[in-house]
Amino acid sequence: MEFTESYKQTGPCCFSPDARFLAVAVDYRLVVRDVVSLKVVQLFSCVDKISSLEWAPDSEYILCGLYKRPMVQAWSLSQPDWTCKIDEGPAGIAYARWSPDSRHILTTSEFQLRLTVWSLVNQACVHVQWPKHASRGVSFTKDGKFAAICTRRDCKDYINLLSCHSWEIMSVFAVDTIDLAGVEWSPNDSAIAVWDSLLEYKVLIYSPDGRCLFKYLAYESGLGVKSVAWSPCGQFLAVGSYDQAVRTLNHLTWKTFAEFTHAASIRSPCNAAIFKEVDDPWQLDISELCLSEGFSRNMQDNGAGKIRCDHP
Repeated sequence: MEFTESYKQTGPCCFSPDARFLAVAVDYRLVVRDVVSLKVVQLFSCVDKISSLEWAPDSEYILCGLYKRPMVQAWSLSQPDWTCKIDEGPAGIAYARWSPDSRHILTTSEFQLRLTVWSLVNQACVHVQWPKHASRGVSFTKDGKFAAICTRRDCKDYINLLSCHSWEIMSVFAVDTIDLAGVEWSPNDSAIAVWDSLLEYKVLIYSPDGRCLFKYLAYESGLGVKSVAWSPCGQFLAVGSYDQAVRTLNHLTWKTFAEFTHAASIRSPCNAAIFKEVDDPWQLDISELCLSEGFSRNMQDNGAGKIRCDHP
């Protein structure tokens, strides 16, 4: 195995989506290297220490979060002279992300006061009041035309549907959750999955027009949903919970299609035992035995000079 020389790094690093470049944060500097040769392709200087990095989906722009300032700076790989600086002022910035078109930046202010969409094309901005989460609660359709943003007002959770072309709010509908934890569009953009906090096991399936298609509760009086994920084809929805089980729902009936339970302990499937005759068991080189991983080596001198390796 060969290693390159070491390079300084004090912050986050990430590969570009096209796997051609590596962005590394070194204090307030952003270093972009070629993945093959590791030569410096571009070097940018930010106004403060870099807290987060994120490539645009088209690998053309790089977003640098300077949350202590608070500020966001974006850089262009093909146009080094082009710069972009976003300052939310007293509202602050808790999190920043790219939109699917790589031409808009979404920032969430401190204390989830508002979510702002900034355009790199015409420098316009659109505000969405009271986002539910800073880094979660936003999901885009696969074609990138629509966005679902979780908001909360008057102690009630809502889903805001926005058009990613004009960033206008198309519709708003309330969801039947106590403390909404996340939202995810299906890969075919026909349904929206919403799930409650870990204190309440509840998964809700909504249509884009706000109709509740199905409500799923696996059990009560226990910690609820840990994670939710759609299958790439969009035909199944996997729900992982704190009872160490994964339940898969069918997209046609929204009933449980399969259930997988994680074992409390994992054991090797091999149950073989290995014997070797020796004169002195204490002089045996254990490395001569081909032992499967997971075997315990219990040396027993039973008079016949045998060593037995039993599976635990």
